[in-house]
Amino acid sequence: MNNWMLEVTTPGQAVDEVVRFKDRIWEWVTNADMWATVLFSGVQILLLFLVTRVIIKVVSGVIDRSLERETRGRRLANNRRFSTVGGLMKNVVAFICNFVMIMMILSVFQFDLKPLLAGAGVVGLAIGFGAQSLVKDVITGFFIIFEDQFAVGDVIQSGTYKGTVEMIGLRTTRLLSATGEVHIIPNGTIVNVTNYSLANALAVVDVPVKIERGLEATLALIGEALKGIEERNPSVINYPNVLGIQSMSTSEYVIRVAANCMPNARDSAERQIQSDIKQALEQQSALEAAKAEQEARVQADREAREAEAAQEEGLSGSARRAREEQPASPRRQIAAAQEGEEGEEE
Repeated sequence: MNNWMLEVTTPGQAVDEVVRFKDRIWEWVTNADMWATVLFSGVQILLLFLVTRVIIKVVSGVIDRSLERETRGRRLANNRRFSTVGGLMKNVVAFICNFVMIMMILSVFQFDLKPLLAGAGVVGLAIGFGAQSLVKDVITGFFIIFEDQFAVGDVIQSGTYKGTVEMIGLRTTRLLSATGEVHIIPNGTIVNVTNYSLANALAVVDVPVKIERGLEATLALIGEALKGIEERNPSVINYPNVLGIQSMSTSEYVIRVAANCMPNARDSAERQIQSDIKQALEQQSALEAAKAEQEARVQADREAREAEAAQEEGLSGSARRAREEQPASPRRQIAAAQEGEEGEEE
């Protein structure tokens, strides 16, 4: 059974409590040691804050100067990359400096930092285990940017994904394929990367030719068709090299043509080479057809003249035979008459 005790406070005791409270406040306000400690702690906090800001400013300046030397004379995409790296490094430096400053400020106020650091370590370990893929993506993205593996605007292939890089982030990379699909790839899954935009490409075209066509004439035709291709298509750097026969069968042989072209311009160069060769072959086929038609016409005219000549020769032979037969009849009549007269005389 609980016994409830009711304390009765007299007016005199209440006045004494108020006086003691007032004395304590006055003692706290007039405590010089306390105010000296507060002033010293405030000066320490201010100095810590100023030193932290100075360190962040100096390190950021060093990062900017270093990246400026690296980006001097580079493309805009690389400048963006180094700007991203610079921003990330500045954020990391600011986070570390501010964290150390907060810990030192707490130590000024006589906080025990060991349990706090231990708790922070446990929380960080738990977050690390729970977000392994996220940490992997961020670390891989940082090294992709820092090592200059590819840039915005490059055409790359990673696994089965191929396209133009639209965005490079610390966690994901966005690709735009040639057919319009947008691929968003976590950086942690990017293992092997093929970059088609770093060096000049080689356009290779195989031209099938019928086995009846002469090799020298075909090579000369292809070489003539490709003259001036650098002006028609600026992506072609040098005059294409006609390598010769690549393969051969009983019905055709294949001639290979190779040309150096600008990065990521191989398809355009190959289409231009194929178009030029196709036009040259069409013109050659048209010339051959016209020549064959002309030869056929000449042959038909010659045969017609021969037939007319033969017909005229046949007609002249018949007339000659007819002329030869016409004088023979009177002589026969005269001979027959003379024979009849001789028979009557006998």
